[in-house]
Parts: sequence; structure tokens; C-alpha cells
Amino acid sequence: MSDAAGGTRQAADLRMALVVSRFNETVTAGLLRGARECLVSLGCAEDRLSVTRVPGAWEIPQAVARILARGGVDGVITLGALIRGETPHFDVLANAVAGALADLSVRADVPVIFGVLTTDDVQQALDRAGARAGNKGWEAARAAVDMIEVYRMLK
Repeated sequence: MSDAAGGTRQAADLRMALVVSRFNETVTAGLLRGARECLVSLGCAEDRLSVTRVPGAWEIPQAVARILARGGVDGVITLGALIRGETPHFDVLANAVAGALADLSVRADVPVIFGVLTTDDVQQALDRAGARAGNKGWEAARAAVDMIEVYRMLK
């Protein structure tokens, strides 16, 4: 399907779930903005996007598991920001969240996209949320649409 400008409308028929951490919200707000902009530019209507906000990155896999069990979405995009501190807490969370999402993604019938930043400092996170290094939320949304096409081809 093409829009009036001749671009593809790859996401026009998609229902997307976005799971967004409230922790480090200055960063995650930028990631969410980027993801929404990407999906809308690909033809996804705002009313076909559901946003579930969770307290922090730790809770993202918990919400994703429930969204997958409920069904009714073509893909799930996870957005969060883990920023290294002075304790091993960062490493524990980064490994646990990545592992849980990887496990969910290989068992799910729809793509689960990892858009959780793991950075050394706040500036790196802000840069990746739209400041200077692109927008990883936009990239995660693009990957979700691409993977939905792959899943459809592999059915």
C-alpha cells in the first residue's frame, strides 16, 4: 500500500504494543517519541498503538509476558534506559532484562524488539534518544515492522 507521497505504508494494518519504562523518563520519552514517529510514518494509526508504562526496566518483561498472553498485537517494542552507576546493579539488571526479553522473544508468535538502552552515562542515553546519535526508539520500531514482514513470510 502506498501513501499519496509514494512512500510505503508498511504498518497500516498493524497493531503494536509499546512497553515503556518510566524510570529515566527524560530518556524514555525521547525513545517513545521516536518509535511513534517511525510507526506513524509507516502508516500505523495512533489508535492502533498501545502504550504500557511500567516503573522500570525490570518490569518490562513482566508486562510483555502478559501482553503476549493476551494477544491481539502484531509486535511488541520495549523501550527503557539502564544507565551505569557505581554498583553492580546496572549489570544485574541489564543481563536479567535482556535475558528475559530474549527468552520471551524466541517463544512468542510475534516479534519482541529490544529497545532498552544500556549506557555508561546520562549523556550517552540522551544522545541515543534523539539528541546526537539518532533515535534508538525509531530504530526499534523500524526493526519491529521489518520483523513482522519476516514472520509473515515464514508462515
